[in-house]
Amino acid sequence: MMCLAVDLRVALDADPISLDPHEQLSEGGIQYSHAVFDPLVRWRQDGTFEPRLATSWEVQDERTLRLHLRQDVRFHSGNPLTAEDVLFTIERLKSSIDFKALFNVVQDVDKIDDYTVDIHTNHAYPLLLNILAYVFVVDKTFYEGRSEIVKFGQTFASTNVSGSGPFTVRDRVVGQRLTLVRNPDYWDTQSVGNVEQLELLPIRSDSTRLAALLTGGVDVISPVAPIDIVRVQRTPNVKLLALTGTRIVMLQMNQARRVEFQDIRVRRAMNLAVNQALIVEKILRGYGEPAGQLSSAAFLGHVSDLVPQSDLERARELMKEAGYQDGFRVTMMAPNNRYMSDERVALAASAMLAKINIQVDLKTFPKAQYFQFFDQQAADIMMLGWQSDTFDSNNIYEFVLACRDTDTGMGAYNAGRVCDRKLDDAIVLANQEMDVAQRVALLRGIEMRAVDQAWVIPLYWQPIIWASKQHVDLESVVNFLNFPYWGDLHVSVP
Repeated sequence: MMCLAVDLRVALDADPISLDPHEQLSEGGIQYSHAVFDPLVRWRQDGTFEPRLATSWEVQDERTLRLHLRQDVRFHSGNPLTAEDVLFTIERLKSSIDFKALFNVVQDVDKIDDYTVDIHTNHAYPLLLNILAYVFVVDKTFYEGRSEIVKFGQTFASTNVSGSGPFTVRDRVVGQRLTLVRNPDYWDTQSVGNVEQLELLPIRSDSTRLAALLTGGVDVISPVAPIDIVRVQRTPNVKLLALTGTRIVMLQMNQARRVEFQDIRVRRAMNLAVNQALIVEKILRGYGEPAGQLSSAAFLGHVSDLVPQSDLERARELMKEAGYQDGFRVTMMAPNNRYMSDERVALAASAMLAKINIQVDLKTFPKAQYFQFFDQQAADIMMLGWQSDTFDSNNIYEFVLACRDTDTGMGAYNAGRVCDRKLDDAIVLANQEMDVAQRVALLRGIEMRAVDQAWVIPLYWQPIIWASKQHVDLESVVNFLNFPYWGDLHVSVP
C-alpha cells in the first residue's frame, strides 16, 4: 500500500446555506467551517479540547482566560493571522443572530500582543472553552468593511472566503456541489490527511445517495436511512459507522399562534399521544433513542426518571377536560432532508395526533427552504433537531426554551413561543454556576419543569450514521458532535 494524495467525494443530504461561517449555527455549517476555517480549540474524540489556533491558555481570574495564538498561520488570502483577527471574529460572532446567544457572555477581548489575547466574560462561566470551539477565526483585512451577516442573504461573506483551514474553496454551485482543494500553505504540517480535493455533493434522496456510494460515484455518504442499514452492512467493500448521538429531535407547539396550546392539558395530551418508542422501532428501525426529555444521558441535566409516557386513553381524557374532545385543525411544517427520516417521522406524529382529534395539515420542505419558514414561525407546529453546541444541557434550554430576545439571542430557536421567566432565571444561573453539584441541580430542575409543563414534544435522540468505501478511515475523523475533520482524513489507496 502506498500513501498518495487522493480525491474524495462526499454525498450529504444538503449543502451549507452559505460560505460565511457565522451566518447559521447548524451542523452542516460547522462541518463546512472545520474544512475551510480553523477554530481556536476543537473537540477530541474523548470529549477533551485540542489546541488549534490557540496553542495554550490559562485562567487569569474567574472572569478572564488568556489565549496564546499560533504564530505561523496565514489565511488563504496570504494575510497573517494575529490577535486582531480574533478580536474582529468574536465581535462579529456577537452580532450574528444565530451565534450571539453563545457569545453574549463575552464582555470584551483585550489584545496583549500580536499573539496573545485576554477574553473577559461578564461573569464566571463554566463553558468558555466549549464556546471557543465555535470561534472560526476570519481574516479581518479580507472581510473588514464588508463583513455584514444577513441570514439567507447575499453578502460579500456569503460568497467570498478567506479562512485558515486545510482546504480552500475552488468553486461552488449552490445545490449541486462545493469543491474544496488542499491548502498548500496549511500550518498543520503534522496532519496525516492526504485528501487533495474534497467535493461535497448535496443529494437529498436517501436512495439516490446510497446508490451513488454503491455504484462508486461517491466515497462517503451521510446520513444513511434506517431502511438501508442492513443493505450497507451486507455490501462488500462498504462499511457503516454508527455513533451514539445527542441531537434531540422535537416538535414545538406555537402558543402565540394557537390558544389551544396555551392549555397545559392540551400540551400534555399531545405529548401522551405521540408514541416515541414506536417511531424509533418502526421508522428508525431501532436506531436512535426514544426521548422523554431534552437532555441526553451524556448531559448534566439528564433526569433518568423522565422517560416517554405514551398513553392514548389519558391523552383523550385530557383533551376532554380541556374542552377539546372534538379536536381542532393545525398546521405543521418539517424538513424532508435534515434529520433522519424526518418527513416520515412528521407523518407518523401527525397520524398519532389525529387519534386525539387533532387534524394536522403537514407541509415538508428541503432544509434551506424549511429554516426560512422556521425563522418566520410559519406553522402552528414546527420540527426542530438540536445538537447542543456546548455539549451541555443549558445550550438546549437557552436556545429552545428561553423567552425570545433578539438583543441577546436567547430563545433564537424557540418556535413554541415559550416564555417562563422563572425558567429564564434558572438558565442564567446555570450559566454562572461553577460548582458542579449545584449546577447539576439547576439543570435538572429546568429539565423537570420543561417536562412537567410539556413545553415541547421530545421525539428521539438521533444517531450519527455514515457509510463509506472500506478504505476510508472515517472512524478517525468523525466525532460525537458529527463534525468530521476532513483535513486529517487519511485515505489508503492501493
